[in-house]
Amino acid sequence: MSESKLAGQFFDAAIGRLQQVRDADAGEIEAAGTLIADTVAAGGRLFAFGAGHSSLAAQDVVYRAGGLALMNLLVVPGVVGVDVMPATLGSALERVDGLATVVLESSPARSGDVLVIISLSGRNALPVEMAMSARTLGLKVIGVTSVAYTTETKSRHASGTYLKDHCDIVLDSRIPVGDAELTVDTIEAPFAPASTVVTSALLQAVMATAAGALADRGIEPPLLRSGNVDGGPEWNTRVMTEYGDRIFYRH
Repeated sequence: MSESKLAGQFFDAAIGRLQQVRDADAGEIEAAGTLIADTVAAGGRLFAFGAGHSSLAAQDVVYRAGGLALMNLLVVPGVVGVDVMPATLGSALERVDGLATVVLESSPARSGDVLVIISLSGRNALPVEMAMSARTLGLKVIGVTSVAYTTETKSRHASGTYLKDHCDIVLDSRIPVGDAELTVDTIEAPFAPASTVVTSALLQAVMATAAGALADRGIEPPLLRSGNVDGGPEWNTRVMTEYGDRIFYRH
């Protein structure tokens, strides 16, 4: 099989997943965007968390051009990203009980804020505990996960529950278990994951919805501009100054 044919098949698969979540998750996307707009309008703060590769989608909505300046990354040391050495340590930390609660209680998050938790499988202790603890503290939780994992895998949390069981709103990425779109006879393992593409698109759709909802209420959405366009840095300085008490990724 030619490499170009495989590339085309991956694009087709990814586009198919995007179309699926666009149509099937429309109500949840609208609800999540409205919740974020409500929180911004009420003076609340926004946080996003993901572990391992799920952190890529979380980072994609923090401090970026066209994004809401108020979205902050909730960092769990050794878990956000794959830069920890060895990389397998991050996966191991996702299964440690108690870690999420300590991190959340030490963070600026408080009752009335929103926490977006991204976990493809939603089965590990860390995201489940993060959602449970956040709701105990009075936060609203938006979960981004593949619900398919709840029927095809076992939970690794002591409660036997999954991320989706502890969320106010669930965005289902509809990624198949194993997160690989392609298989061919000459390659033993399935390959070409699409979860990052789909999850990032889901969250950007939510952010677009939130910006529109704020504008409809006569509230200027606190959006950042690119620092590489004329006037961008000045715009961002104004936004960050106005909302400085709700932005935690700068000193």
